[in-house]
Amino acid sequence: MDSVFIITLLFSVFVISSAKTCSRRAFSLGGAFKSCTDLPHLGAHLHWTYFPSVRKVSIAYRAKQSSQGWIAWGINPTSRGMVGSQALVAFRNSNGSMTVYTTSITSYNPSMLPSELSFRMTIYAMVGPLENGTSVNQVWQAGSSVSSNIPQIHSTSPPNLQSMGKIDFRSA
Repeated sequence: MDSVFIITLLFSVFVISSAKTCSRRAFSLGGAFKSCTDLPHLGAHLHWTYFPSVRKVSIAYRAKQSSQGWIAWGINPTSRGMVGSQALVAFRNSNGSMTVYTTSITSYNPSMLPSELSFRMTIYAMVGPLENGTSVNQVWQAGSSVSSNIPQIHSTSPPNLQSMGKIDFRSA
């Protein structure tokens, strides 16, 4: 991407409710989003509000996970799929605190170490500006373990391998 973007991370812990659809989920900080979608794999949900005047989107990503696991959501700015995506990763650190950081996925066996992204995000995230329109390729993931505060490889079961798709933030 031609532009240089600043990354701002704001982390908040929220309670995952047992509701089955994204429209019934409430956020502990009272955040409200105009749109949501139940992602087709891994029991994940994406909430968002698109701000057309600044070409940015505010998001919240939720997925069920054990206390030993991790979750991630990202955008692939150049193609479809995992490799090339730029992601947010979250997990419970070995000291019990929550950890969130950004990472670039450069292979099918990524290091999962923190790295810079080429676009701005916050958690709840503000992503943008969306240079190539409101339709983007997204990926999401969940793994079952963290070792030495580094998320370990996720399962290669069909739901994990199929956790990608296109989303248009203008859709409601």
